[in-house]
Parts: sequence; structure tokens; C-alpha cells
Amino acid sequence: MIRDIFPFFFPFDKIAIAGCCLWSLALYIVLSGLKDWITEQFSRWLNFADRSFYTSVEEFEETRDTRESQNAFYASVMSIVPFFLLGFLSNWGIDVSLGSSWSISLGIMTCIGAGVYALGRQGG
Repeated sequence: MIRDIFPFFFPFDKIAIAGCCLWSLALYIVLSGLKDWITEQFSRWLNFADRSFYTSVEEFEETRDTRESQNAFYASVMSIVPFFLLGFLSNWGIDVSLGSSWSISLGIMTCIGAGVYALGRQGG
């Protein structure tokens, strides 16, 4: 169906995409302090960039709460990107050294371990 819409085709390695996503999820769960810091930095940057769109201080202050909430949402979504890049590098490193089946297997085990670690950190 997609080939009918687009006259070109990009081959995707489904195993590499799955491995990158698994490693990204594991790193996102384990490195929650880094995740919070990245989200805060993106939020600060978006709030700073948003200020340049307003000419009057009154209009800026009138919509401040709404814009800050929206920027916090965008920052949270954008904070996934660095972890996806780290997940790509982790998956690639294991794929090169051990093979693609190991990268998926270790990604699954790391996700399980990260979940247990996150639950233990909350309970402590």
C-alpha cells in the first residue's frame, strides 16, 4: 500500500529498530535523573524562545501558564530523542560485537532489569 503512494522505497531493518527502541526504553527508565534534567533544559529553552514571539508584556503574561504547560509537554516529548540516540549506539555496539539476536535479547533483559530497578527505587 505504501509503495502505491510513494514511487520510492526505503528498506528498514526491523530488528535494528526494535533493538534501538528496547535499549532506549531501558535507558529512559534507568537514567531518570538525566531524563528530568534534559526535560527541564528543553522546557527552559522553549520558554525562552517563546518570549521572542510577543511584543507586549501584558499579552505575554496573560497566556504564560498555558504556554508553559504546552512547552513542558513538548519538552517531555523531545526528551526521548537523546535516549533514542543512546539506544541506537547501544544496540549498534552489541550488534557489532555479539550479533543482532544478542542485541534484542539483552535489550529485553535490560528493560526488565530497568523496570525492577525503577520499582525498587520508588519503594525505597
